[in-house]
Amino acid sequence: MKKITFLVFAICLANLAAHSQILKPVTWSYAAKKTGATTATVFIKATIDQGWHLYSQFVKEGGPVKTTFTFPSSGTYGLVGTTTEPKAVTKYESTFKMNVSYFEKSVMFQQKIKLKGKTATVKGSVEFMVCDDKQCLPPEQVDFNIPVK
Repeated sequence: MKKITFLVFAICLANLAAHSQILKPVTWSYAAKKTGATTATVFIKATIDQGWHLYSQFVKEGGPVKTTFTFPSSGTYGLVGTTTEPKAVTKYESTFKMNVSYFEKSVMFQQKIKLKGKTATVKGSVEFMVCDDKQCLPPEQVDFNIPVK
């Protein structure tokens, strides 16, 4: 009888665990490429699970949380301009009662930098929000360190 009770308990626990998985529909990856003796471009790629979308940096006030990059000041490099992104899909979303711009599948953001030495490590963070057709996940922040050699 104890074996049956344990087996039922184990099945219930496994079923509960399967339904309470933490959703992580975006995976971030990073790279840097020198473009000159004192210049480089940092590449920040978001790979987005099927059915989800990641919002642009240029979402208007009143909409979802836009993707935002933060780079603290550094003695080894300086930012050149702002972080760029490719053309986003723009559609009306009834949830927000406005047109919003977003990316599906993947997106590559780029930030140009000016090096103050031969190498640097670009540190920063990205805050973002993702939604599918049923739900939006709370905004999340991910820190990164990208070596430039």
